[in-house]
Amino acid sequence: MKIVIAPDSFKESLSALLVAEAIAAGWRQVFADAEILLRPMADGGEGTVDAVLAASGGERRELRVRGPLGEAVTAHWGWLGEGTAVLEMAAASGLHWVPRDSRDATRACSFGTGELIRAALDAGATRIILGLGGSATNDGGAGLLRALGVRWLDVEGRELAPGGLALARLAQIDLRGLDPRLLRVQVEVAADVDNPLCGPRGASRVFGPQKGASPAQVEALDAALAHYARVMAATLGEDHAQFPGVGAAGGLGFAARALLKARFRPGIELVAELSGLAAAVQDADLVITGEGRLDSQSLHGKTPVGVARIAKAAGVPVLALAGSLGEGYQALYAAGIDAAFSLAPGPLSLEQALAGAAAELQARASDLARLWRLAR
Repeated sequence: MKIVIAPDSFKESLSALLVAEAIAAGWRQVFADAEILLRPMADGGEGTVDAVLAASGGERRELRVRGPLGEAVTAHWGWLGEGTAVLEMAAASGLHWVPRDSRDATRACSFGTGELIRAALDAGATRIILGLGGSATNDGGAGLLRALGVRWLDVEGRELAPGGLALARLAQIDLRGLDPRLLRVQVEVAADVDNPLCGPRGASRVFGPQKGASPAQVEALDAALAHYARVMAATLGEDHAQFPGVGAAGGLGFAARALLKARFRPGIELVAELSGLAAAVQDADLVITGEGRLDSQSLHGKTPVGVARIAKAAGVPVLALAGSLGEGYQALYAAGIDAAFSLAPGPLSLEQALAGAAAELQARASDLARLWRLAR
């Protein structure tokens, strides 16, 4: 018997690797001799680097960088060898670095993510995988580009302050200092959203409130990013603001496309490729996936559906485990998941559910294995 376990993380509870290990432990309670392959997954957001390293055996590296509000933080990134680096912007510029009562989307800056890219270039990277998601920032990636040598100037030639709101005063972009090594690097962006930079579905209006922006600040940020995009278009001779996905991570996708010439790909597709998931599921009897919550929104670029797509291409059935099953989760059955199960054994508070996730994953996996044994 060959089982492939390929879940996403359970946010605020367990990493994807710990989820996979708990499921494997439960399955082995029933099938002690089963061949079990762990392929922890991610969709480009927080946990992407750890998922790729767990599956590929790459090297985890750490770097002190500038956090979202200017404080020093320790961020991690991955080196896969042969010139490939994998980064996630959340490691340097993520919302988790900012306490809820200190969030300020108008000032938060993606400079630290640019420092990670610079470290990858220093290591000799020729391919950089950049995961977007979980950001505290709404600066259109201006901070990232500043770390790579771009200068943002007002009408008097003075450097703008960090953050998205300051971009309303942008008059000139000085590209002379942009790191020339970027010309020799292939950048691939892993994202699970298709939002443009501005407008009703843009970075500020969709994601700004969760980063601390008030309704008035959301409108001001949206206007600032629109102005930023116009100046960028005038400088480059091309407008990138409406490209699907450039609104990801507070508009960092815009900077990646406009000046890093990044190629956009679904996050789960990239992580699956780096993890060798397609090869792992060949000749498997079953694939088990999951994430913290499954509902109708999981159809839009989330890990379980991406895993199911790959498993179905190989003719392998798919089961999913989730912390909770939300409204419309049954739509996942048409997307390739054969059955989905919730972990909760009964009424629980959120705190209890998060604390007991590993034990419940193991228990539900054991239950599924018993059911699987009856069907054989």
